[in-house]
Amino acid sequence: MRLLSIAFLLSSTLAAQGQVRAVIPAGASLHLDRFSSPAVDAGDYVYISGQGPLQPDGSSPTTFGAQARQALDNIKLIVEAAGLTMDHVVYTEVYLEDITKYDELNAVFAAYFPKDPPARVVLGVARTSEPPLQISAVAVRSLADRQIVSPPNYPPGQSASPGVLTHDRLFISGMPGSDPVRGKVPEDAAAQVDLALDRLQAVVKAAGLELSHMVFVNPYLTSEIPGRVMNERYARRFEFGNTPARATIEVSSLPGGAHIEYTGVAVRDLEQRKAVRPKNMPPSPTASPCVFAGDTLYCSAKDGFIPGPHGGIYASTTQHQLRQSMRNLLDNLEEADMNFGQVVSTNVYLDDLSDLQVFDEVYAQYFGDVLPARTTVQQRAPTERKADKDDHYPGLEQVSLIAVRRPPGH
Repeated sequence: MRLLSIAFLLSSTLAAQGQVRAVIPAGASLHLDRFSSPAVDAGDYVYISGQGPLQPDGSSPTTFGAQARQALDNIKLIVEAAGLTMDHVVYTEVYLEDITKYDELNAVFAAYFPKDPPARVVLGVARTSEPPLQISAVAVRSLADRQIVSPPNYPPGQSASPGVLTHDRLFISGMPGSDPVRGKVPEDAAAQVDLALDRLQAVVKAAGLELSHMVFVNPYLTSEIPGRVMNERYARRFEFGNTPARATIEVSSLPGGAHIEYTGVAVRDLEQRKAVRPKNMPPSPTASPCVFAGDTLYCSAKDGFIPGPHGGIYASTTQHQLRQSMRNLLDNLEEADMNFGQVVSTNVYLDDLSDLQVFDEVYAQYFGDVLPARTTVQQRAPTERKADKDDHYPGLEQVSLIAVRRPPGH
């Protein structure tokens, strides 16, 4: 997020909205993106928008190490504006345009998080909005119950923790489909999927939980993993119709030559978990539309797919597909008695970042005074924008979101 000089306090309008408020560092820093907040303080958690390597004067350092440090400095600035420290960060997502920089990234993370680092996922993508990387984060308000979770025999001294427990949730690092000891990636796609799921499950069990506690899962995979194979193996692990919300994202590359990895969030108390499904939507073996973790609603990624017996994506442009995506997301929010004004964070995946301006013109129409935190990337090379024999177009955007119920009277 571009840093420029500003200095102002949050308005009384934001303060009047109860727990949920935008976080904007006073006396420093932030270019005010018209389409997102630097972060949103939702009470127990702070959701931080994707941060790039831009310095306060709008320039970027010249080396990758300095760029990664600047992105983390930008996160630190926002975290401190929320009254927290980097010790409160429990989860990060890193998008790299060059996955070969992974080792350098680890060295930087180790310096910023020398003890008990957050959970983390690292993804190779085609483009970020501020090259060559973007980092988003989640911080917890209270450190009282923060603890690191490691499965048996997990190697020590890593730059990310396998899992981080808070008072009510478990945040899980990206678990790749490779041998946890030797790092070898099997040739068989199904074996890779099973390995990744085994490793995800090992972290969950180390926290004293089961996969039934999962409320949200991100399968990140390359084109080497057929979707049908991933879905078939994945469905075996969860209760039909009561699966976690899910955002399945195809990326350009993953660390260590892996082709699939899973990350996600679990709730500690099953009584706090509730799946939400519109009545006109059949149950799915692979994803629930949304799942509550207490007062927080995690929603699956949606694109411009029009449901029904002749369902498909019929719009040919990003902005027209986005309108249908938002309609699909609203259906889920309304089923939970919520609306776009309660959304605190979104992840946006664009087929081509060149479409960001036209995307934003539509996106901006849906939110209220407290704009959600947002991370926007182009995760792979653009697709060919041609209709198939059934007049269906390829998906040009996907949006997943997190929403939080506000206290009564707010």
